[in-house]
Amino acid sequence: MPDTVSLPSSSTVSPLPGAAVLWRVQRLLGWAIGAAFAYSLIGGASKATCAGGVTGDGGYLDGAGRATDAAPLCLTVTLEPSGFAYAVIAVIVFATTTGVVRRAVDPSDAIRRLDRAVVGIVVFVLAWTLITQASFAGISLESWDGAGPFFLEGIRFGNIVTDVSPMAG
Repeated sequence: MPDTVSLPSSSTVSPLPGAAVLWRVQRLLGWAIGAAFAYSLIGGASKATCAGGVTGDGGYLDGAGRATDAAPLCLTVTLEPSGFAYAVIAVIVFATTTGVVRRAVDPSDAIRRLDRAVVGIVVFVLAWTLITQASFAGISLESWDGAGPFFLEGIRFGNIVTDVSPMAG
């Protein structure tokens, strides 16, 4: 009899019934958290413009290039990560785990459902990021005259925030 206890290697799944399914649930949660984190990093963008500028003597120019005492307005448009994406990720995780518990007929069916959910989350995050970034890229700042509020035309996806404020100078 050996003096040490041999432990199974970390790459093998426990003989516990359902261990393979639990491993896949853990994998699903890891991918969901990772996809949400990645979306937080790549789901944002911004662009800005100022209608006017500063003269050499410290005065201001308006959008038409005339000297003025008031600081010209600047527009900043920001695309922020949307709560919608996080909600969809959560719904996929909860719906999949609920579906596995209620409808899976055997471990291989459960694993297949969980693996499909991982693919679904990744595809959704990539597609939603592309759609929102393309929508944001289509915003034209050239149409803003610098004299008032800025309104987004057309259908826009994502969480877009506009800020009109005087030029800092």
